[in-house]
Amino acid sequence: MDKHNVVADDNDDAVISGVPPPRKIHSYSHQPRASSGKKGHHRYRRGSLDDIPKIEIHSGTGDIAGEDSDDEFYPYAASNWTSVTASGDSGDADDYVVIPQPEISDDFQPLPEFIGSGGGVGMFKVPLRSAVHSARPPCLELRPHPLRETQVGRFLRNIACTGTQLWAGQESGVRFWNFEDAFAPGCGLNGRVRRGDEDAAPFHESTNTSPTTCLMVDNGNRLVWSGHKDGKIRSWRTDLVADDKSPFKEGLSWQAHKGPVNSIIMSFYGDMWSCSEGGVIKIWRWESMEKSLSLRSEEKHMAALLVERSGIDLRAQVTVNGTCSISSSEVKCLLADNVRAKVWAAQPQSFSLWDARTKELLRVFNIEGQNENRVEMPSGQDQPAAEDEMKVKFVSSSKKEKPHGFLQRSRNAIMGAADAVRRVATRGAGAFAEDNKKTEAVVSTGDGMIWTGCTNGLIIQWDGNGSRVQDFRHHQCAVLCFCTFGERVYVGYVSGHIQIIDLEGNLVAGWVAHNNAVIKMAAADGYVFSLATHGGIRGWHVISPGPLDGIIRLELAEKERIYAQTDNVRVLIGSWNVGQGRASHDSLMSWLGSVSSDVGILVVGLQEVEMGAGFLAMSAAKETVGGNEGSSVGQWWIDTIGKALDEKTVFERMGSRQLAGLLISLWVRKNLRTHAGDIDVAAVPCGFGRAIGNKGGVGLRIRVFDRIMCFINCHLAAHLEAVNRRNADFDHIYKTMSFSRPSNTNNAPAAGVSTGSHTTKSSNNANVNAEETKQDLAEADMVIFFGDFNYRLFGISYDEARDFVSQRSFDWLREKDQLRAEMKAGKVFQGMREAIITFPPTYKFERHKSGLGGYDSGEKKRIPAWCDRVIYRDTRSGPDSECSLDCPVVASVMLYEACMDVTESDHKPVRCKFHVKIEHVDRSVRRQEFGRIIQTNEKVRAMLDELRCVPEIVLSSDNIVLQNQDTYVLRITNKSAKEKAVFRILCEGQTTVREDEDVAAAAAEYHPRGSFGFPQWLEVTPAAGTIKPDGFVEVSVHHEEFHTLEELVDGIPQNWWCEDTRDKEAALVVNVQGGCSTETVSHCVHVRHCFSAKTLRIEPKPQSLKKNQGGSSSESQSGKKSQGGSHRQRPENSSNSDESRHGPGSKR
Repeated sequence: MDKHNVVADDNDDAVISGVPPPRKIHSYSHQPRASSGKKGHHRYRRGSLDDIPKIEIHSGTGDIAGEDSDDEFYPYAASNWTSVTASGDSGDADDYVVIPQPEISDDFQPLPEFIGSGGGVGMFKVPLRSAVHSARPPCLELRPHPLRETQVGRFLRNIACTGTQLWAGQESGVRFWNFEDAFAPGCGLNGRVRRGDEDAAPFHESTNTSPTTCLMVDNGNRLVWSGHKDGKIRSWRTDLVADDKSPFKEGLSWQAHKGPVNSIIMSFYGDMWSCSEGGVIKIWRWESMEKSLSLRSEEKHMAALLVERSGIDLRAQVTVNGTCSISSSEVKCLLADNVRAKVWAAQPQSFSLWDARTKELLRVFNIEGQNENRVEMPSGQDQPAAEDEMKVKFVSSSKKEKPHGFLQRSRNAIMGAADAVRRVATRGAGAFAEDNKKTEAVVSTGDGMIWTGCTNGLIIQWDGNGSRVQDFRHHQCAVLCFCTFGERVYVGYVSGHIQIIDLEGNLVAGWVAHNNAVIKMAAADGYVFSLATHGGIRGWHVISPGPLDGIIRLELAEKERIYAQTDNVRVLIGSWNVGQGRASHDSLMSWLGSVSSDVGILVVGLQEVEMGAGFLAMSAAKETVGGNEGSSVGQWWIDTIGKALDEKTVFERMGSRQLAGLLISLWVRKNLRTHAGDIDVAAVPCGFGRAIGNKGGVGLRIRVFDRIMCFINCHLAAHLEAVNRRNADFDHIYKTMSFSRPSNTNNAPAAGVSTGSHTTKSSNNANVNAEETKQDLAEADMVIFFGDFNYRLFGISYDEARDFVSQRSFDWLREKDQLRAEMKAGKVFQGMREAIITFPPTYKFERHKSGLGGYDSGEKKRIPAWCDRVIYRDTRSGPDSECSLDCPVVASVMLYEACMDVTESDHKPVRCKFHVKIEHVDRSVRRQEFGRIIQTNEKVRAMLDELRCVPEIVLSSDNIVLQNQDTYVLRITNKSAKEKAVFRILCEGQTTVREDEDVAAAAAEYHPRGSFGFPQWLEVTPAAGTIKPDGFVEVSVHHEEFHTLEELVDGIPQNWWCEDTRDKEAALVVNVQGGCSTETVSHCVHVRHCFSAKTLRIEPKPQSLKKNQGGSSSESQSGKKSQGGSHRQRPENSSNSDESRHGPGSKR
């Protein structure tokens, strides 16, 4: 130990250590790690303490505050993470500005540090990091997590998959990725893409449109349909040849709704259904859409008009005498039940069930499964507003008798505000209870059941008639999305978790997929892709978690040297209790400006910015209702400090937060801005019942080179004897601080001072199991606490302290420091570090009196103390830890001092400069390595090849002939003795067969409806489901008379009678998969309807329809497995024998 100059006694947790010097690495630059040689340990250098006598440390023991045995690696993310813009200048937000970056010299002497006891356990355990995360499956990062500030106006909001592409809807249009380019490198900083997409796989982007709200894939016509905020529906070709230099354009578009289009689907019969606000549901007939799609681009206006005039408003159809059968609340999503030819419309508290063929309303029922008799209740008339409640409370408090002095009256006013805050919070919890059963997602599973997910984490299983079968909950957070693949159901949660559940509702697996909410999922190409609110897209193998993950994880870890990079950043922390005063420009320059020339990140924390009783009460009230806009005094400080830092030219302010008298603000040097962002804020009040912000903490969290740094400005309990209260304040802040996006970033009256309400774990995630949560601060890579901690000197008189200070005998004073004693005992700041203090105590001084003679000499003669401190933790778990992907953030203190010449307050400002080494991943390079493993590793290839296995099935017939009202029972038999078969029946199209026409020639004219929908004269039930091993299912193929006297011609209803005597033929395709197979085997069944002259037919007038160019094809004959699963060769038509017309299971 001596050779490393680490002074320690029996307690190894409380040590003074020299910090390893940084390696020779350039500032802010991407530096690959050395590819050869064994990693060497850092050597600790002797600290430069020439003017300080040797320090003797005594061991101490004590209880660890808030000990927690939670060993989960990743926390449940806050449920209200949403997009945020930077509060600083955003003029160059769309493109990178490449600025020559200064070189950071590493020629400095790190200061020795004191390390507190109690670290390494519970919530004070250093977060585990590694090159490849061990607690979740390795994934394909199609689009790595972009910084939030780069996504303003371009956030991704939904995804959908075709067989070869992944499409994403964003706030400015749509984009798509080709799966063949999934492992390709990103464009980098100087590429053609905008900020946030430098590491994403190559993609193609559309022209700008209104924000995309939903997507739907129509494989039958090779189209992707998108719904938009402006109420329009647009089509996009999936087979277009995209130009890398120019965005692609939309096809057909029309004005579908007045409000945003929330969801679009294709029904069993190929008609499009869409929904919007106000309970509006509309149907767009495929015949009109097909006609419009066939028009030339010059006829775009006519095409839109044709579709618009064909729309059917279902809400209007079920409204009688002003009374509507369905709720007027927003229709959140639609679901096509293609097993039973029905459509589900989900509203927050109810469902409506429709017949896809007749468009009739079948049933309206609530989330409990009971038929709904709606009674519109007036909202909130019997309860006063929260603001009125607090206003009444404040007024009543101020009008009370005033028998006591000013301090007592102030206390009464503040306690009254705290009581109002608690009452409003209780009322808010009641409102939350009413909303926690809202439906957020709905999906049809492989066995034909319907699943819905609620905001309280409840998953409800329904049958096709809307009868509630069962419900279960495997996670306490809100369900946001579903995705099905074979026999698996993937569930995405607001916490960032993904769970896999089988068709019986049993939990199979789960992991933390993102650090933000999972808002959409889609399956294709052997992956289930997930989209998080921050815009990141990850692909998870359909057999994950499993043995495949271990192989990939091991190989990726071995290639760490290829994709690991190291960067250096210098961070300056400034803390000052300003005592409700203001500072001159010279004071600010002396404090901050003189040492910021080489700093990349600068964080300033102020205490006692404003402290009047009325201000504290109103601040608490506004915090409760989420309306804290900061104060004019706080804004003055931010603006003044910004001017001192040359904010517009050198630094950019990224975010701020004010809680009563506490204020924190963060600036980033402009040449680091491209690597820093995702600003989140937090505040935890600790005063007067944990409700008032005269004491507490405010925090900012930022992502720098993909590592999380948290900065917390604290003002803890005052007075010499209140040590335990100070410890409890820290413990409360550390446990409950929960970060969320600033709610005001558009430079409102107090620009940059966030208006986000204070968030704690108890309030922010009210429905999250405490055992499943972990503290946000515990999961950060670097945490820096600073502020007026109020720890004093004990066991020493005022005169003795003054003498020691005048003699600069700080080593003796440190032995009397309450904070050091509590840290040594493991009671506060467990396991954290502080540089050795070599500056005079910063409290308490007479204002405007310079020098050490300025210490308080009044009546109270407060003993000088180091109240103002800076304490931190990085990812080091031991003295020999070096910077790597396993220990990605290693910091050392370059400067720790007080500015004794600043006299505007009774406290002296302190500053602390850190040199931070950050090891991070080049995500574009790692994606390439991931692809190489998938494509070249023999074990991986063997496992993936096993997924191509599809159970063999046998059809009772591949050629069916029906007459009017005939029903044929098609039997599908699973020949596999081990694996279930999942089947789905589609219609590739229909054609009309004339008497003089060859059957093969007619087959060439097949044209599909939307999404391979069925013709109106054909019913197939069930059209999807599962078949047990060695089992079979019987499918009813029925001809149904479809009478109509209305036909829309160019959007105009026409009444006419017609007798169509031509035969019709439909090509059905039975697609079969295994329970978890990536291949699909297709079997063709031809269904022909022969007209009977005895029956009068009334059918729609045939229209001239264009020949299909986009129907997907597959390769298999009946009962034979395809070689590739992507192409099918139709069998030759057999003769219309009695067996083919009326097979073994037929009914006549």
